[in-house]
Amino acid sequence: MPLILHAYHISADGKAAKISQDQLGLPRPKNEGYDWYHLQRDDPTIQAIFDADIFLDKIAERTLLAEDSRPRTIVRDEDVLINLRGINLNPGSRPEDMIGIRFFIQPTRIVSVEKRPLKATKDIARRLLSQPAPHTPGGFIASFAQAMIDRMAPTITDLNEQVDELEEKVETGATDSARPIVSELRRQAILLRRFLAPQRDALNSLSQQKLPWITSDDQLRLRDAADQATRVTEELDAVRERCAIVKDQLTDLRAEQMNQNMMILAVLSAVFLPLGLISGMMGINVGGMPWTENGLGFWYVTAIIIGIGIIQMIVFKLLKWI
Repeated sequence: MPLILHAYHISADGKAAKISQDQLGLPRPKNEGYDWYHLQRDDPTIQAIFDADIFLDKIAERTLLAEDSRPRTIVRDEDVLINLRGINLNPGSRPEDMIGIRFFIQPTRIVSVEKRPLKATKDIARRLLSQPAPHTPGGFIASFAQAMIDRMAPTITDLNEQVDELEEKVETGATDSARPIVSELRRQAILLRRFLAPQRDALNSLSQQKLPWITSDDQLRLRDAADQATRVTEELDAVRERCAIVKDQLTDLRAEQMNQNMMILAVLSAVFLPLGLISGMMGINVGGMPWTENGLGFWYVTAIIIGIGIIQMIVFKLLKWI
């Protein structure tokens, strides 16, 4: 038997009820609400569902099963195909590995397909049985998009908090543990934004359509969902920019440390260069060397070297090299 993850009928007054197996795919008049069928894309029985005339649009079938799931909106007469992406909150998964969900929307029917479990889908299914449902397919898509944005909020907050911790580490000088984290955070922000920016455009495009199943209230809710997606996109831009600033600060700190080390080496070289020259000259075995027969000759040379070293240190202090 074909597997349908969720099948609900939403009546015109917003009451939702599960659809029994013998009612699957039955056509409904426009004034009797709409149905929602949610399928798993990689389920082996999905083709049997399509062949069972739950809907007959082959173009929609190919789009729902296509590999490319970049967020976008396609309008054909009164039918709409829209791809959205939600954050991946499954155990052992990365949030930036976003999950695609695709909708084929008609005045009396919504068919959605996803490959991996999406938390927002379960949220919507629970709400249908506990709260009044949207009266139109347009309102349903707006609610779904908002549920996806709500699920993204904790992840965005976590990214901001991690950047806050990085900035504190840079201020306190604890940069060793910060360097491997900043690049990973920036990568996550870039990948998340990659899909959220076109999702905002897809929702805006849907809100501008003049379709019988999208009311003026639905348009407002769709625009609000698009605005929320814009807000999340802007927060991701801020995370990315803050990570770039932290990375620049880490680079500057490392460069400053290297400059300090080079300065120390340069000062040490400047100090010991003349001293080494003097000691080298006094160590050659040629005639005419002073104090060769004097028992205190070694101490004379030592005193000269120490005196020159002290003079050098005073000069370097005055020049603020040390």
